[in-house]
Amino acid sequence: MTITSVNPATNETIGQFESLHKDDVTDAVAKAHDAFQTWRESTFEQRKKCMLKFAKLLRDDADEYARIITLDMGKRISESQYEIEYCANIAEYYANGAEEFLADQSMNQDDAEAYMRHEPLGVLLGVMPWNFPFYQVVRFATPNIMAGNTILLKHASNVPQCARAIEDLYNECGLPGGVYQNLFIPSEFVEVIVSDSRVQGVSLTGSEPAGRAVAALAGKNLKRSVLELGGNDPFIVLEDADLDDVVEKAVQGRTVNAGQSCVASKRFIVVSDIADQFMKRFKQAMSSLQLGDPMDEETTLAPLSSESAAVKLQEQVQSSINAGATVVLGGDRPDREGAYFNPTILTDVTPDNPTFDQELFGPVATVYVVDDEDAAVELANRSSYGLGGSVYSADRERAERIARHVHTGMMFINQPTKSQAELPFGGIKNSGYGRELSHLGILEFVNKKLIHLGPKS
Repeated sequence: MTITSVNPATNETIGQFESLHKDDVTDAVAKAHDAFQTWRESTFEQRKKCMLKFAKLLRDDADEYARIITLDMGKRISESQYEIEYCANIAEYYANGAEEFLADQSMNQDDAEAYMRHEPLGVLLGVMPWNFPFYQVVRFATPNIMAGNTILLKHASNVPQCARAIEDLYNECGLPGGVYQNLFIPSEFVEVIVSDSRVQGVSLTGSEPAGRAVAALAGKNLKRSVLELGGNDPFIVLEDADLDDVVEKAVQGRTVNAGQSCVASKRFIVVSDIADQFMKRFKQAMSSLQLGDPMDEETTLAPLSSESAAVKLQEQVQSSINAGATVVLGGDRPDREGAYFNPTILTDVTPDNPTFDQELFGPVATVYVVDDEDAAVELANRSSYGLGGSVYSADRERAERIARHVHTGMMFINQPTKSQAELPFGGIKNSGYGRELSHLGILEFVNKKLIHLGPKS
C-alpha cells in the first residue's frame, strides 16, 4: 500500500510513502514497550527539556511546517501558521505544568495516611485525523509523553508529509528512540496494535463510525480509550444580540478550516424576532468569501481536504435539497480545479431530512427559525451529537442560563466554540468521551494509584 499526499487545491500528487508491513508494526510495539521501561523513570525535568525544545523547533521553522499543512490538506496558510503556534503553546503548557498536574494527592483520613500517585500506563496508540494535522497529534502525544507514556501514532492517510514532519520533530527534540513513532499503516492494522497486550490504551479523533470501531476494539481488549468524534454545534442567536458581531462570528464559526472542524458552528438557531435581519446579513457575508489558492493571503475560503470530501459534501447537500431543504446560497461546487465547495446556506431542514442530524464537514450552514429561547434549547438538544455550542445575547446571565441547558461538553457565550491549552476539550453522546487539553487531558492515561500508609504515627 502506498500512502499519497495530494494537494487539494490542484488535485496534484506531491508525495508518496510506503506502508509498513505487519511485522514492522509488531516491531514498533516492541520498541515502544522497551522504551517505556526507561522513559517511565525519567524525571519531569528531562521530559520538560524535550518538550520546550519541541516548541522552539516548531517556532524556528514555523513557515515551513505551515506550508506542509497547507499542501497536505489545503488549509489557508494563515490558519496553518496559527496551528503551528498553538502547538508550541500546548507543548509549553504541559512542559511547565505536568509536574504539578501529576503531583501526589493527599487522601488522608482522620486516623490514617494515604495518597494517590499518578503513574504512566505504557504504550498508547493515537489514531488522528487530517483536519488539524499537527494540533490533533500534539494535544494527544505531548501530555502523554510528559506523563511518561510512549506513543504509536497512526495519522490520516492524506497527510503523510505532516506525519513524517511531526515524528522528525519529536525525535529532534531529544526524546529517546521508541518514545514516539509514526506508523504509515492501513486502518486494519489498528486492531493488531490494540489487541497487543503491551499496548495500554488508544485515543481516536475522527468520525463516529471510526470511533465505534475503535471503542469496540478497546472494550474487547479491556483497554482505556478516549474518543473525540463528530459535532453538530448549535449557534443560538437571541433577539437582544448584537447582529453585527453575531454575523461576523457566524461566518468565522462556520468557515474556520473551510468548515472542516468538529466544533465548527453548524446549526444556526435564530429567534424569529431577528431572523430576517440575521439571514440577510449572514447571506451577504457568506457570499463575499473569496475562494482561492490557500497559499494566497487574500483567500478567505480554502478548498476541502480532498476531492472525495468535496464529493461527499455535495451528495449530502443534494440529499438535503431532495428532501425539501431550501437553498438560500450556494449548494454546489464552483467550476474550477481543486476540491472546492461554494459557501452554502440551507433552510427548511426538517427532522425527517437525512441531513438534520448529520455533520456537514464544509462551508455549509443550516439556519433554523424558532419562536423563543425555550424552542432554541429544545432544537439544540435534538441531536445525537454533543460536542460544543454557543449562545449570543446582550444579557450574559440569560445566555449562561441557556448554556447550562444545552446538552454538550462545551458551551461558549458570545463566541464560537474554540480550544485552548488550558481548557478541557471533549463531548458527550455520539461526540465521544474523555477530555483532552487542560490538566484533565494528562490524567486520561495514567494509573491513579492509592498508596495507603496505615495509621498515623
